[in-house]
Amino acid sequence: QVRLVESGGGLVQPGGSLRLSCVASKITFSTYDMKWFRQAPGKERELVAAVTTSGGRTNYADSVKGRFTISRDNAKNTVFLQMNSLKPEDTAVYYCNAYYDSPTIWREYWGQGTQVTVSS
Repeated sequence: QVRLVESGGGLVQPGGSLRLSCVASKITFSTYDMKWFRQAPGKERELVAAVTTSGGRTNYADSVKGRFTISRDNAKNTVFLQMNSLKPEDTAVYYCNAYYDSPTIWREYWGQGTQVTVSS
């Protein structure tokens, strides 16, 4: 069974930092693009950051550019999201996503999410 397990969430004060991790199992991790999404109560899920299979390209939502960094360690089947200068509006459940696409097949998997709360 494919599993994506997020960790590292918690309560932090505005301006603080958190580092999220997502460990994947039962997939060929290095062939999947990895993404972080988040969803706040009453809001739609939004893409936060993405990184390509080898880590060569990254993309970020405008709201987190300059504050968040996505990275991956293919040897450890892990993707990270370093979150700095956190704001209350960053409060959400953060989800790890693995995505594979080719001309003939696509696959997508989701983790269960980890709560990030930014509050004073």
